[in-house]
Formats: sequence, structure tokens, C-alpha cells
Amino acid sequence: MNLQRKKSICVYCAHRDGAKPSYLQAAQDTGEMIARHNMRLVYGAGSVGLMGKVANSAQSGNAEVFGVIPEHLLELEIGKDDIDSFIVTENMHERKKIMVLNSDAFILLPGGFGSLDEFFELITWRQLGLHNKPCFIFNVNGYWNPLLKLIDNQISEGFVLSNNKSFFSVVESIDELETKLIQSLS
Repeated sequence: MNLQRKKSICVYCAHRDGAKPSYLQAAQDTGEMIARHNMRLVYGAGSVGLMGKVANSAQSGNAEVFGVIPEHLLELEIGKDDIDSFIVTENMHERKKIMVLNSDAFILLPGGFGSLDEFFELITWRQLGLHNKPCFIFNVNGYWNPLLKLIDNQISEGFVLSNNKSFFSVVESIDELETKLIQSLS
């Protein structure tokens, strides 16, 4: 009997669709990949935008879905309460903590300020030694290139140690993400 716990993958992404169809496709591909490997999706519990797409595609593949949403975002992100676990928190701080504690690996899809906030808190926790979990930036069509350039500038200007870039991996395709994610969880 295999009692090993199912791996949980946290996906940070937008509650909007974005300007390019490739962003929604990446969210769909990510949800399908999570389901294909019998993993659990952990995400922000929204039913719109990239969040809704990743959750719907994971659900379509019979993946377990664990969503966490702060009370003040229930209307804006249209809380998706038809998932396996639907947690409503008082604030963003609780949301982020619950998501990190319930995940084995993390993926950043295209998104805005909220996605960056969640991802950079995660990376800061890694910097402080609070976790050692794999983190991936899915750089769909170069969306995150300006961010990666900023990080390089922070390093060259002496504000971030160069070894901190090892806290995350940048992937350019769903195939690369799938390969590296599975390797990191082995």
C-alpha cells in the first residue's frame, strides 16, 4: 500500500486573462500537467483569469484543487468554491502562509502586483532559510524578461547576492517546466 502524500504545486498567477492568448494557454497547460502527474493544485481560489483557467484545467484532469482566498477578494476574484478545499482567510498574509505551508513546489505564471508579492515573499523566505522548496518562473513569451533584468541589476549593484538566483529556475515552455518540476520533486 502506497501511503506517500500527493505532491502539491502552488501556482501564482493573475485573476485577469492578460493581453496575449499564450498566457491563458500556459495556465491551461500548467493545470493539465499537474493533473497528468496526479498532483494537487494549490492556488488563490479565484475562478477568473489565469487563476480560473489553471484550476478548471486541473479539475478537468481530476486533480485535487486547494484554494485559498482572503475575504476581501471573494468578489473581485470570484471565489471558486466548487473545489476540493476552499479556505477563506482574513487577509493576504494568512493566504500566503497557508499556500506556502501546503505546497511542495511553486510556479509563477504571468501576473501583476499580487503575483509578484506572493512570489517575492516566497523567495525572501528562501533567502532567510525558512524553506528549500523548488520555485519556477514560467517565462511565457518572455513576459518576465524585464523582471529577470531587474534581478540581474540588483545583483550587479550589490543589493542581492549572485547565488540567490539559484533560489528559482526560469523555464520557457511547459515541456521544460514539466521536466524540471518532476526532477525537483524526485
